[in-house]
Amino acid sequence: MAWNPLDECTPAQREQLAAFVEQLARVNRAVNLVAPSTIPHAEERHIIHSLALAYRAFPDGVAVVDFGAGGGLPTVPLAIRFPTVQFVAVDAVRKKTEAVRLFARRLGLDNLAVWNGRAEDWDGTAHYAVSRATAPLADLWGWFVRARLPHADVPEECWSPGLLTLKGGNLTDEITALHTAFPSLTVEQTDLGALLGRPHFTEKRLVQVIG
Repeated sequence: MAWNPLDECTPAQREQLAAFVEQLARVNRAVNLVAPSTIPHAEERHIIHSLALAYRAFPDGVAVVDFGAGGGLPTVPLAIRFPTVQFVAVDAVRKKTEAVRLFARRLGLDNLAVWNGRAEDWDGTAHYAVSRATAPLADLWGWFVRARLPHADVPEECWSPGLLTLKGGNLTDEITALHTAFPSLTVEQTDLGALLGRPHFTEKRLVQVIG
């Protein structure tokens, strides 16, 4: 049976997600955060896609960095879904980080911080990294591994600490390059078309990298 991540959100969280879609549509008229053609389908294309990363939970109190946070995707939906987790959105484009700051303020997301600059220059720390179609896997892991914090006790229902990224297309070359640079890593792929039961996600994957 297809899984809908919205079914696991509280009514208050669903209201926040709807408010985020409204804010995203409004800001996107002035700042190109996402393709305008996707706004009428934002719940599926952006919210459900981002919340695919909630297929498993994050432990309470951990830190998660979103590399290439763009218009707050996936970090804003995740910050709404996991209020006891600390998120930081990293992006090199100032107008995008300013937009995410605006979203966090208007939605009352005290668990979301924003940092403007290149991912490779970020000097923070995190237990997990997330990303949506930002950079090759080898780059993402290289950025994360510098910042990685150990986390010994992870409940069974939670993701193992590491990198979680939303990708599309054939990933063979990316995975080969990742293993060339970091031979000991484990890569697991989840077919989002099968998981979510929606044709739009047929060629899309959730990729988990641990090691």
